[in-house]
Amino acid sequence: SCGKVRCSTNLAGSTKCEQNLHGKVKPLLLSASGKARGTSGLVHRSQVLKHQHHLSVRSTSTDVCTTFDEDVKGVSSHAVEEKVGVLLLNLGGPETLNDVQPFLFNLFADPDIIRLPRLFRFLQRPLAKLISTFRAPKSKEGYASIGGGSPLRKITDEQANALKVALKSKNLEADIYVGMRYWYPFTEEAIDQIKKDKITKLVVLPLYPQYSISTSGSSIRVLQNIVKEDQYFAGLPISIIESWYQREGYVKSMADLIEKELSVFTNPEEVMIFFSAHGVPLTYVKDAGDPYRDQMEDCIALIMEELKSRGTLNDHTLAYQSRVGPVQWLKPYTDEVLVELGQKGVKSLLAVPVSFVSEHIETLEEIDMEYRELALESGIENWGRVPALGCTSSFISDLADAVVEALPSASAMVTRKVKDTDSDMDMMHYLTKMFFGSVLAFFLLLSLSL
Repeated sequence: SCGKVRCSTNLAGSTKCEQNLHGKVKPLLLSASGKARGTSGLVHRSQVLKHQHHLSVRSTSTDVCTTFDEDVKGVSSHAVEEKVGVLLLNLGGPETLNDVQPFLFNLFADPDIIRLPRLFRFLQRPLAKLISTFRAPKSKEGYASIGGGSPLRKITDEQANALKVALKSKNLEADIYVGMRYWYPFTEEAIDQIKKDKITKLVVLPLYPQYSISTSGSSIRVLQNIVKEDQYFAGLPISIIESWYQREGYVKSMADLIEKELSVFTNPEEVMIFFSAHGVPLTYVKDAGDPYRDQMEDCIALIMEELKSRGTLNDHTLAYQSRVGPVQWLKPYTDEVLVELGQKGVKSLLAVPVSFVSEHIETLEEIDMEYRELALESGIENWGRVPALGCTSSFISDLADAVVEALPSASAMVTRKVKDTDSDMDMMHYLTKMFFGSVLAFFLLLSLSL
């Protein structure tokens, strides 16, 4: 029932890759005539904001974070006609197999994904190049198995279109924009279009139910850096919905999907409900104060409480998937728990991808193929999987309510200039670091055992 939404940058044609000034690989879009068409004019200079003063505004159903400054001259809704914009933030995904390696580079070049100490921060890009080069062949196999690319952009566009319709039914006319963190359309491009459209009030809605510094946090920091550089956005009233897993509409929508899939089993009451959440490195939680684990456990408790109120009393468990590298991630791990459940005699399992509201490689390939096969090999006989929320009407309606509730708290965002002793603005300093980083990456490539 969901159609396409007009993208924030309406471009069509084949896709090639080029590298912009700050190192992010961006698609170069060609028109029918073969001439390159423009991409975002924004230059994202600062990588991370180390400090920020902000005031959190909380409601009973949604965490909304805005920042206030009485001295900032914002866009006056009294002087011009109010134009509301909603910016949906998501991860992004490669649309073709040729996009996989540059997409992985963008991912691992993000300092919120690979958090290097300041002393070794000059290795970020060489390390991202190294990891993306080695991981690309295996990742291509995964994307090939689900049709040759990620469906994430298509689904997110459909959700944006559905949200626009839902907001209109609630008497709110709004322009919806989609900004992806690591692939087209990039967050910077969506923000550039918001400026061109002269939006006077903006709600930022990450499509991640739970907040993590590596998902919502990373995308929000892109916005903060642009606000710091751009006078228009510095004065634009903005409301950021940081997390929304605790909203009644979301919880009930998840419970609805679980109930529906349980009814497919011959003996629904015997089915173990298996929540599989995307993991993050343990250091994010212990050292960086990431609230992701606490919010995830709270989310599961709310969903199970809703199911219990409906008479569904199944056992459940939570595990974390998609770990990468030798470092310790949040436990227990999904693959290990599946083996343990099989050994304990569990015969029926319903997998619930609780981190995701759209189907993509972690659900279509990792859960539906890898984990399903592992579960059956471990002795689990009956397997089921709850689909992602997608354009479920109750879910979209709840997101629309969240936007409406967030609008009154929109206010100008301000960021404090921070001294960065590791600044890349000194060209000689930058070139020196890149030289030694490239040399190290070269030797690492020659020494596969490392």
